[in-house]
Amino acid sequence: MSEQLMELSNSLAKLTETTAKSVVAIHTGTRGSSSGVVWSEGLILTAEHALRRDEEIHVTLPNGRVVSASLVGRDPSTDLAVLKCAEAGAPSFKVGSPESAKPGNLVLVVGQTRVSGPVAAFGVVSLAAAERRTWMGSSLAPYLRLDVGLQPTAVGGAVIDASGALLGIATPRFARFGVVAVAAKTMDRVSETLLKKGRIPRGYLGVALQPVRLPEQLRESLKHPEKTAAMILEVEAGGPAHKAGIVIGDILVSLEGEPVARPENIQRFLQSENVGKTLKARLVRGGAVQEAAILVGDRTNEEA
Repeated sequence: MSEQLMELSNSLAKLTETTAKSVVAIHTGTRGSSSGVVWSEGLILTAEHALRRDEEIHVTLPNGRVVSASLVGRDPSTDLAVLKCAEAGAPSFKVGSPESAKPGNLVLVVGQTRVSGPVAAFGVVSLAAAERRTWMGSSLAPYLRLDVGLQPTAVGGAVIDASGALLGIATPRFARFGVVAVAAKTMDRVSETLLKKGRIPRGYLGVALQPVRLPEQLRESLKHPEKTAAMILEVEAGGPAHKAGIVIGDILVSLEGEPVARPENIQRFLQSENVGKTLKARLVRGGAVQEAAILVGDRTNEEA
């Protein structure tokens, strides 16, 4: 038994050493740091919430050199930020398949400190789902929650499976307990968009909403499974909803055939991939059911 434990111990230490060659420490002040993963040559991805400012960003490379990096862009909805750093070489790891991860699979989180070198945390996948919405309304697909104790310097570090392949970036932002691995597929999508546009487009409808209780008879006639829907309180002049003919007092009961019970239900329709798409809305106006087609607009930092 002791030989097996020693073999596991040595394997974890070797895997940490190998992975750390593609992990950097990121610091924007005299104290403290987080980690980042060298995603491609000259490009680093890190946890957005741990990046304290947009300028005067420094990176400690695996060889101990401290160099400057510049911010490409941020995406709070996935907790990813992209940095350019000419001195960051090509990554040494291979990209794994987070979709195949199962609860109980072993994982290793590898970070980098600005002075002491690599840092590691060992644990398991505690939850694996094909997709899950975060409290910010964004979708993480796949969604991997890890039972790992993560120190601040390892936030933004590499999540590695038992074969040494990268599953994603470690962040505690979306998990009340444990850590979430923002999957490699999401890293690729977000970094590509930020490199092209410098920001992640966010959809908006140009309305303010409030939950309103529906009479039981109306719910039955609409076949609406929820007790509430969302009443339109404000309509932005010239906005998507205004152009679609929506007015104050309308009651939004569904989008794209999915029930709307409260304002937050529309957040999933406002992700970047829906900007420019037309959504079919079902409304109640003066007791009569109406249909509307809303073209999702592009406006950063709008709530709805």
